[in-house]
Amino acid sequence: MSFDNLDTLYRQVIMDHYKKPRNKGMLEDGSLTIDMNNPTCGDRIRLTMKIDDNKVSDVKFDGDGCSISMSSASMMTQAIKGKDIDTALAMSQTFSEMIQGKEYNDEIDLGDIEALQGVSKFPARIKCATLAWKAMEKGLKE
Repeated sequence: MSFDNLDTLYRQVIMDHYKKPRNKGMLEDGSLTIDMNNPTCGDRIRLTMKIDDNKVSDVKFDGDGCSISMSSASMMTQAIKGKDIDTALAMSQTFSEMIQGKEYNDEIDLGDIEALQGVSKFPARIKCATLAWKAMEKGLKE
């Protein structure tokens, strides 16, 4: 597959998550709630997670932002649901390295999230892509 075709495919994946976000909404029943924003561009997110037996048993997000920010949140919630806390944090570390254009552990399956790899070419958008991930880390570490 040529680079142009791959770039087009990645763009389609990102737009699909933006237009039809997965796990959009709020969890009730005493779940963790983390609010974060990116004052640089106005993205904001509210992440709610339910943790049972050291696992992310459910996760949802709500917020406003650009296609990168909201699609990243959608992809992240899909990726971490059902994962234990250590795995979710390892995925966040891998994503952070990937999005910054660094070497990263490609043995960790990020699924659709790899579509955001091209964001590394646009440093101003890295904060957009990592907002939901930072919220998840904050919630799991507190």
